[in-house]
Amino acid sequence: MHRTAAPKMSSKSGAFVFLFPSCAEHTMATPLEDVGKQVWRGALLLADYILSQRDLFEGRTVLELGAGTGLASIVAATMAQTVYCTDVGADLLAMCQRNIALNSHLAAAGGTVKVKELDWLKDELCTDPEVPFSWSEEDISDLYAHTTVLLAAEVFYDDDLTDALFKTLSRLAHRFRNACTAILSVEKRLNFTLRHLDVTCEAYDHFRASLEALERLAGGPLRFMVEPVEASFPQRLLYERIQQLELWKIVAEPAT
Repeated sequence: MHRTAAPKMSSKSGAFVFLFPSCAEHTMATPLEDVGKQVWRGALLLADYILSQRDLFEGRTVLELGAGTGLASIVAATMAQTVYCTDVGADLLAMCQRNIALNSHLAAAGGTVKVKELDWLKDELCTDPEVPFSWSEEDISDLYAHTTVLLAAEVFYDDDLTDALFKTLSRLAHRFRNACTAILSVEKRLNFTLRHLDVTCEAYDHFRASLEALERLAGGPLRFMVEPVEASFPQRLLYERIQQLELWKIVAEPAT
């Protein structure tokens, strides 16, 4: 495990500059099944975006899917009223819980971050009180009644998981009482494949195809509008903002 340096937030002319959460626990290298325990560049890009969008997050209820170390949730909590920080795996969720506790002093006044299990391969939220990080009926009611923002960063590396993520996003949007905005962060990674005998971006290509399929959905109670987000907002965290890093916005609202 690796722990980051001490937290710092500074203010110049009323603008806060977020440097990094305190003692955020993560790993520097992991096997594939533990990729959520690393802080990826896409999560840092998403965190920078959150910090630039006070109107979108202030006082809102936010749901992060595939939260990993919880970085984006911690940053969102500096403005949001409630943040649901979700992923799967007791170890990973326990890491999120520790990171959130270590950074609780950064949360907005009266704000809270709740760590919960949310498995994209299941249609319903776990309510079994014997299962760590399960949902109470009160939390589920609050989630559906008040969520207006969804977040996901660097979770598009496997086609099956990408399909499950988009299915989950659509299912949740249909259950929310309010229109919602999803912000997705992805890094376009080049890989050499034996199937093509060439360098390709298969995971990224599947992600883009999933975006297009979501936007083409018709005949239901919601319409999904998809657009890229230009990375012209300030960089406040330390990482390389490479060209392959992208943000995408999905707005789900009642069809007319």
